[in-house]
Amino acid sequence: MMAKLYIVGTPIGNLGDITLRALETLKRVDIIACEDTRRTRKLLNHYELSKRLVSYHSYNNQSQAESILSFLEDGLDVALVSDGGTPGVSDPGPLLVRMALERGIEVVPVPGVSALTTLMSVSGVASKNFCFYGFLSPKRGRRKKELERIVESGYNSILLESPYRIVALLKDIVEIKGDIKLVIGREMTKVYEEFLRGTATELLTELEGRGRIKGEFTILLIGEKKV
Repeated sequence: MMAKLYIVGTPIGNLGDITLRALETLKRVDIIACEDTRRTRKLLNHYELSKRLVSYHSYNNQSQAESILSFLEDGLDVALVSDGGTPGVSDPGPLLVRMALERGIEVVPVPGVSALTTLMSVSGVASKNFCFYGFLSPKRGRRKKELERIVESGYNSILLESPYRIVALLKDIVEIKGDIKLVIGREMTKVYEEFLRGTATELLTELEGRGRIKGEFTILLIGEKKV
């Protein structure tokens, strides 16, 4: 039987947010490719699993993809996981999947948690459509142009941001349209989970007043189009 590449969704914070199928898959495969071996090891230790781990992240995905494909071609099943959420969404994954498909290797999705749907589920915003942009450019000029297009589109839009750039991102949003309404999820599913709701100006003031900011952020910009 030909080996398979499994794309496994893992928790974005709370380790209990993993599916039975994901656990069964991680237990069954021969190798797990992951962004940060320390974070994946923590998940595996929590469920008393012991597996060979190989790193696969944005800095080595070109070279490491060939190594992972060689494992698959040797008949070893491989699971690809990210630090949290579904691989291939704002993190490494698409290149490996594309190369595997080109070589006739079966790619199997094992769905799991997603930060964007987690935030939408508690946003209170009714929408058949929304746009997901992930992380915008770290360069302010390019980021502002991206934000201008997003705001002008009028659609509900979801962004991701680190604690190091969240204030800078909010400043740019305020400069473009300070009264746009936002829903921000910080540390979702974790002990210090928090949801902030208000205008961009209000939430910028709130976060600036906190001093040191911790946690990963998911941001919903509420558009004016009713879709």
